[in-house]
Amino acid sequence: MWNRLKATLADFIQQADLVLLGLCCAATLFGMALIASATRYMDTNGISGMIRYVGVQGVAMVLGLGAYILMSMIDVEIVLKKWKWVLAFNIVLIALLLTPLGVGEDTTGNQAWLKFPGIPFQIGPAEIVKITFTLLLAKQLEWLRVEKRDLRSFSSAVMVAGHTLALMGYYVVISGDMGNALTFFFIFLCMAFAAGFALRWFALLFVGCGAGFAAAWALELIPSYMMKRFQVLFDHSYDALNTGWQQTRGLLTLGSGGLLGQGYMQGTQTQSTDPGSLPNRWTDFIFSVCGEELGLVGCLAVIALLSAIIVRVLLVARRTQEPLHCSICVGMAAMLIYQTIINVGMCLFVMPTIGVTLPFFSYGGSSLLTLYAAMGVVSGIKKRSPVIRRPGRPLG
Repeated sequence: MWNRLKATLADFIQQADLVLLGLCCAATLFGMALIASATRYMDTNGISGMIRYVGVQGVAMVLGLGAYILMSMIDVEIVLKKWKWVLAFNIVLIALLLTPLGVGEDTTGNQAWLKFPGIPFQIGPAEIVKITFTLLLAKQLEWLRVEKRDLRSFSSAVMVAGHTLALMGYYVVISGDMGNALTFFFIFLCMAFAAGFALRWFALLFVGCGAGFAAAWALELIPSYMMKRFQVLFDHSYDALNTGWQQTRGLLTLGSGGLLGQGYMQGTQTQSTDPGSLPNRWTDFIFSVCGEELGLVGCLAVIALLSAIIVRVLLVARRTQEPLHCSICVGMAAMLIYQTIINVGMCLFVMPTIGVTLPFFSYGGSSLLTLYAAMGVVSGIKKRSPVIRRPGRPLG
């Protein structure tokens, strides 16, 4: 058994994407350093809060490394032969939010988390479903490519869009979590575009969604707290002490660091115990913490690491010969791009506060674990896919 384990690990080291894994680990360790600073204020001695949050994040990272290795060894094509079971898994996992395992969020009433006894962190079903949804959508695109032989047709567009909107609607009705639901939509857009869907269907979709949103706004079908989150984007003085308070604090904190920051664990807002200081500083506004304490240089380092991870994933997509594998990688990259843009935009006060965390940097055990699993899928694709040989280019 020991020899078999050694052989398996040797195979992993030789064929897995260790560059991608190294980038993920670097981003996670950077994030843990920021979480340590962001939670230091919780105790007068500056220790207990750090141990709790950094410890949980460390456990999630170790589990994530295991998930990366495991997913690198799993052939997604074999998994997707049982696509009906994967679809059933998505439906059941989200439905668990309606059971006593579901955990609500006091401020919005969202029921978006599961709490299992013995697990030190809550599990967000959406984090897991992002991966399985990407796999299912890639399988659907492959089926349409083979069976219909025309991804540009209206019927193909309707089937893929219908799959996405059905999942979004199902998840929102149960959880009330629009932020993560929009992740599914962005993944769909990127995968459909990369697959070659006709641009006219994207235009039709955007017009339809825009008209639907405008009608819902006019008829006041959108929850009032959500409408206010959009209103404050266009008028930062609107409801500044309530709806706009988080982002006002986030922008103030981010901008106060200047070029080099106020110093690690020295940020005025980050280290303040005042209830009116920066909220959610170890989750939604971790980027603001980085800006205050490490300045523009630190923020650019965060963006550089995330950009490198995304580019690495897209390189795997570009070099594979299998359309199914390419679609999966594009979907995984889209997930990272969406979360990065939304989270950084929240801190810059140009995107609404919708509870989307910064990949690999924000505190969150289930988020970190599933991110490593998603990158493990990409690593497995790189391991199994023959690459396209391009004249004058190394295979890498």
